[in-house]
Amino acid sequence: MISLKIARELKECGLIWRPLLHDLFAIPDSDLDRIFVVSDMMIDVQLLFGREIITFNGAVEWSLDNIVVTDALWLPTESQLRELIQFKQAIDAGSSIHLIGQGGGYRCHILDGERTRKFEDTEASDAYARALLHLLEQEHADLQDQSDARD
Repeated sequence: MISLKIARELKECGLIWRPLLHDLFAIPDSDLDRIFVVSDMMIDVQLLFGREIITFNGAVEWSLDNIVVTDALWLPTESQLRELIQFKQAIDAGSSIHLIGQGGGYRCHILDGERTRKFEDTEASDAYARALLHLLEQEHADLQDQSDARD
C-alpha cells in the first residue's frame, strides 16, 4: 500500500480523488489511525457460539457522520497509480512505463519525452507514486510556464 507521506505529497501536488467503490483512504490529522475503504455495505466477522460468522450490518454505531472528500487522503492502489501514469502519458505516443523488482525494492522506469526516468522505493506502489508525483510536478511547471508566457 502507498505510504501516507507520498499520498499527502500527491494530494498537495494536485492529484484529485473522485471516490469509487473499494478505494482506500485515511483521515489525516485525526485520532483515527486506520485505513478506510469506500464500501456500499458494512460486513464484519464475529464469533458467535464459538463459530466465526459473517454479519451484514446497515450502520456502525461509532461511525463518523460525514467527512468532506477533500479532507480525506486517498491511498491509490498500485493498479490505480499505474493507470494514472498511463493517463498522464497518453498524449505522448512514445511513452512507456516499466516496473522492475530489484534486491530489496522496486524501480519504476517511465519514458518522459526522449528521456528515461527512474523512481526507486522499497514498495512497488511507492515507486509508481514517485513517478506519478514527477509527472504531476512537471504538469504543474508546464502550466506555470504557459501562464508566465501569457503575462
